[in-house]
Amino acid sequence: MKYAGRLAAAAIIGVFSLAACGTDDNSGDTGAPTTATSAAGSSLSGTINAAGSSAQANAMDEWKKGFQSANTGVSVNYNPAGSGAGVQSFIQGTVAFAGSDSALNDEKGEPAQADARCKTGKAINLPMVIGPVAVVYNVPGVDGLQLSPKTIGGIFNSKITKWDDPAIKADNPTATLPSTAIQAFHRSDESGTSDNFTKFLKATADWPYEPGKAWPAEAKGQGAKGSDQIAASVKSTEGAISYVELSFAENSSLQKAKVANGSGEFVELTPESAGKTVEAAQVAGTGNDLKLKIDYATSAAGAYPIVLVTYEITCEKGLSATDLPLVKSFLTYTASDAGQQSLTGLGYAPLPASLISKVRTAVEAIS
Repeated sequence: MKYAGRLAAAAIIGVFSLAACGTDDNSGDTGAPTTATSAAGSSLSGTINAAGSSAQANAMDEWKKGFQSANTGVSVNYNPAGSGAGVQSFIQGTVAFAGSDSALNDEKGEPAQADARCKTGKAINLPMVIGPVAVVYNVPGVDGLQLSPKTIGGIFNSKITKWDDPAIKADNPTATLPSTAIQAFHRSDESGTSDNFTKFLKATADWPYEPGKAWPAEAKGQGAKGSDQIAASVKSTEGAISYVELSFAENSSLQKAKVANGSGEFVELTPESAGKTVEAAQVAGTGNDLKLKIDYATSAAGAYPIVLVTYEITCEKGLSATDLPLVKSFLTYTASDAGQQSLTGLGYAPLPASLISKVRTAVEAIS
């Protein structure tokens, strides 16, 4: 992909250097697998059924290729139905793990429901990859658009309706802006991307609604299902703006706005700038539950503030005897050096070393 050609290898290594990888071998061997074969072995067979985040669909496709090529007896079926649908499928026991752009929601009672599904253990949130969220737009003749959080909030709350609005002009004093009507698109399905985007707005802008996976109806706008449809809608609609993961923005060659962080610095979205925000995130979960708390109002120099971390949600204990070895081996691979580094050319960023080491320990504990 063209994005990979623009990545500076030294920068990626410097910011996202990965710790040594864990293993799913319980014999005491602490060697570091670097391929799907050494992480899982070739004797596995069966099917892994999973569902959830469309934000991580491109990552999942890449992981599936690497894992299945080394484990030809295994099929990984991942349905990118959205984070909300994936979590519900996991709770109902129809999938072995869920992909989600946000951790299990305490207010909705999801942790207790997921624990009940696991029966003999707890459900755990495992961060697996950084999926930076781009603010994408389609305004011919306008390059390098800059937007403050307050302006973004006004646009998505239907308060700013023209591209030459004074608020947008203030963010872009030298730009020539048309009077084109703004067409704001949001996710129509329950989405972890919406959850993270609205958490950013709540923390940084005059956003009157509570964050959530479901877009607030009062904010209006136009809905589109899934990240792929959001990208397609923006690409085909003059005057459009939306939020979508960097991988989908890159794949569709969409324009990306620079977004101001807590210090007022307008920052271009790159894996490096997104990583600076995630590096400061706090682990809010306990034990092997690695739910994160992200500071969307970060003032760190060069930090791009709209990020999401995609989780794999599964049982620490309680998977079926059939699912256990397959899920554990697959997640061992996705958390390995090979699994993480395979994503850097797809618009994702590997997890920082301090976090990936915790993920590997948590995956090792699955039993």
